[in-house]
Amino acid sequence: MTQSELIILNLTEIRRRSVILWKGLPESYYLWKPDAKAMTAIAMVRHVLEADYGWNIIINNGSMAKYQTPWQNRPYISVADEIEFAEPYRNAFLESIRQFSDRELNETEIIHPGNGAKKNLGKYLLRIGYHEAVHAGQFLSYLRAMKMKPPAIWD
Repeated sequence: MTQSELIILNLTEIRRRSVILWKGLPESYYLWKPDAKAMTAIAMVRHVLEADYGWNIIINNGSMAKYQTPWQNRPYISVADEIEFAEPYRNAFLESIRQFSDRELNETEIIHPGNGAKKNLGKYLLRIGYHEAVHAGQFLSYLRAMKMKPPAIWD
């Protein structure tokens, strides 16, 4: 397996488990949040899904100066709708990763526009998986705080 195939495998498994969690959220709790400064449950789902669009721009050396998201002014409908809307952006992101050689993954430097941190591309892509995993943990804590039985994600 190439490095890009392993990275895609990791990102796909993280997403699979995130989706299991998200689908366990009843509609009546979409707007729930643990405190005033937190994201609502459905906003967290969108945040994770929407990030793929931005990550794809960043890893392809696109400019984030005039960043506009396809989700702008889009109403929240359902978790299923969010996942469906995000699918083409996720596929484009994974296809971009698939195109990188092992050499590019090890030698290309990415500068994250939000904080200016420099990482090589392979490590940057792994950090993207970590970002989603952190939000999966937060989402799990949301479900527990709502006194919901979280779905089994370890299958």
